[in-house]
Amino acid sequence: MAPLADVLRPTTLDELVGHRDLVGPDGALRRFVEARQLSSMILWGPAGSGKTTLARILATSAGYATESLSAVTSGVKDVREAIERARRRLGEHDQRTVLFIDEVHRFNKSQQDLLLPATETGEVVLIGATTENPYFEVNAALMSRSTLWRLSSLGPHDLAVLVHRGLVLRGATITDDALEAVTATADGDARVALTTLDTAIVLARTAEPPSDEVGIEQVTRARDGRLYHQSRDSHFDQISAFIKSVRGSDPDAALFWLVTMLEAGESPRFLARRLVILASEDIGLADPMGLVLADAAARTVEFIGLPEGRLTLAHATVALSLMPKSNSVTRALGASTRAVQQSGAVDVPDHLRGSNYRGAAEQGFGVGYVYPHDAEGGWVAQQYLPDALVGSAFYEPSDHGRERALVEQWRHRFDADSGETPPLPVE
Repeated sequence: MAPLADVLRPTTLDELVGHRDLVGPDGALRRFVEARQLSSMILWGPAGSGKTTLARILATSAGYATESLSAVTSGVKDVREAIERARRRLGEHDQRTVLFIDEVHRFNKSQQDLLLPATETGEVVLIGATTENPYFEVNAALMSRSTLWRLSSLGPHDLAVLVHRGLVLRGATITDDALEAVTATADGDARVALTTLDTAIVLARTAEPPSDEVGIEQVTRARDGRLYHQSRDSHFDQISAFIKSVRGSDPDAALFWLVTMLEAGESPRFLARRLVILASEDIGLADPMGLVLADAAARTVEFIGLPEGRLTLAHATVALSLMPKSNSVTRALGASTRAVQQSGAVDVPDHLRGSNYRGAAEQGFGVGYVYPHDAEGGWVAQQYLPDALVGSAFYEPSDHGRERALVEQWRHRFDADSGETPPLPVE
């Protein structure tokens, strides 16, 4: 019996679940299909978000032939052969070809460069799929010839739609708490949700007595015990307790809540994302390395997964708990946002305007600007805020951790060059 994830793979845009902003009635990708005119593109999104499925639907719905390669298993020879088949197809049958490359970021530079001539001439339409940020992993020349479309993880409602389709196909039913468990633990991954469901159905039908109804017990076993044992409210209470424990510099409590959620089946990616947010929001300039550490932990968890990722999450949790805390940047962002919203349209001071074009100097643009690197100490007192906001300050420093040293250096430079004190923050 074929897996649900394969059997339920949609074949039209109307069958596709999620991504309505791209494939809905006014979606850009739907318009390309209706015009039967595709251009090279990169689909960027997490695993299980439907990148491969969407690429296939776009190609077939627009009347294109499809050549599919995986960057994990394909080499230069495979790419050349696929491009050559596309050329023959275009010349002999006047049919264009979509060259779909899964995990395109895994191609090295020479392999990616091989795609450039064919995409440039239109002999193939490249659709690359990647889970990694393409700005870092796909070479600039290929990116410039492609449009980038970001696919989000599927939400609980979208996953529930897929689960119900699977239940109908398998002739089974599911309890409400079991359905919530399947959608909550899939972390937005359609393949994970359907695989869990498939396994749970088998477990239900081989139980004693057998049943066609999937319950929470079968879902728990299908997830190898990695399942929320709390209500949805308790789950959000626990993530709140976790964040507040790290913010409160209590590593023991933070570890307790971290392990509680991991044992309950919480997504490690979700926990890593929360730590990255906290590093900017609550540690900030008290230790700027907090964000670097949290980002490194998130990337490591994404790379190695569980169970090894538990150690990385614990490492980051304890380190961030021990770091000094400052929310000065959070408060400064709020203050500056309010100022922008209240001040309305403002003019850039003339000396700060761009001046590298003909006629700028005649308008006075750039005149009077002092290049800081020409000044002793690399800093000079001059106006940077709009006229209406001169004297305003949004950043109110704390004296916590490394922020104190950073601010002392800044104040010393300010005082030495201007003989003044920095402006006080606005209320």
